[in-house]
Amino acid sequence: MSEDIAARLEVAKAQVAKLKSDIDELRNKKKDKEMVQVASEKGGLREIRKPPSSVKLRRTLKGHFGKVYATHWAGDSQTLISASQDGKLIIWNAHTTNKIQVIPLRSSWVMTCAFEQSKNNLVACGGLDNICSIFRLDEAAANARGAKELTAHDGYISCCRFIDDKKIVTASGDSTCILWDVESGEVLNKFADHKGDVMSVSISPSSKDVFVSGSVDSTAKVWDVRAAKCVQTHTGHESDVNSVTFFPDGNSFASGSDDSTCRLFDLRSYSEVNRFEYSKITCGISSVAFSNSGRLLFAGYDDNNCYAWDTLSDGKSYSFQLPTSHENRISCVGVSPKGDALCTGSWDTTLKIWA
Repeated sequence: MSEDIAARLEVAKAQVAKLKSDIDELRNKKKDKEMVQVASEKGGLREIRKPPSSVKLRRTLKGHFGKVYATHWAGDSQTLISASQDGKLIIWNAHTTNKIQVIPLRSSWVMTCAFEQSKNNLVACGGLDNICSIFRLDEAAANARGAKELTAHDGYISCCRFIDDKKIVTASGDSTCILWDVESGEVLNKFADHKGDVMSVSISPSSKDVFVSGSVDSTAKVWDVRAAKCVQTHTGHESDVNSVTFFPDGNSFASGSDDSTCRLFDLRSYSEVNRFEYSKITCGISSVAFSNSGRLLFAGYDDNNCYAWDTLSDGKSYSFQLPTSHENRISCVGVSPKGDALCTGSWDTTLKIWA
């Protein structure tokens, strides 16, 4: 009986391998052109403006006493939140560099933070305590415990993003993502299809029912909240996927990995449409963010630098490198909702605003 089951398993494995091979062959047949060829067919591409003449360091935010692990802009494009392993969340005015509010945390091992985008009155954070803490900004100063503590993950909270002021998605080292009701603290859906720690999530700008996740299993998965399941799995990376972010129109997304590459995946063609790598950059990528037009992809690297890639290029060399780099690893990058500023956060305890 056991021999019969083993034989059937081998047949099934062979069928799966053949199916994967057929899918790869079909995808390769459809890859008849490179991104740069398609873009050039529409006419001459406008040259990317290069710093330091146009993009400069405008502000440096100092106030943390530990490594900055995460940052996120508010919907007003003026306020942002940062999380540091000094055990503090700081709400900043990016224009004046003033600290609007400091929120002390019960656990200093924070890894992520998020700003609710519509009303700008909720922030969230999470880390090695396995808890996603929600704070109402009008109450946070008097309550270090938070307005709500979301507890269901069995591993650290690596990333969290608000869908709206009622729902939030968290990613965890327990290989799952969870959709929560912010008010009640209840688990609405659990998404468990990754084979390793989930490091990043991004909500689709075109549909609040869709989000993408990146994992140390080297894959990025697209999830549909309505179906409560994974609808696409994108492969290609050769190491941990540390960051994912949706393209502004919601039809594609970018990923950054420890394999030293950023990749652009398209949901409509279900394939990788561009790859960004430079032979002299051999370190990993911690965070990625698109400009508002989608023409530029900013990536923070472990070599303390932030590079900008032209998404319509051949991806063989970066467009420009931000001047005045950080003194330690860049852990997070983010473009403001209006698209007029870029924030980089680093293990050197500072955040820098570029425009």
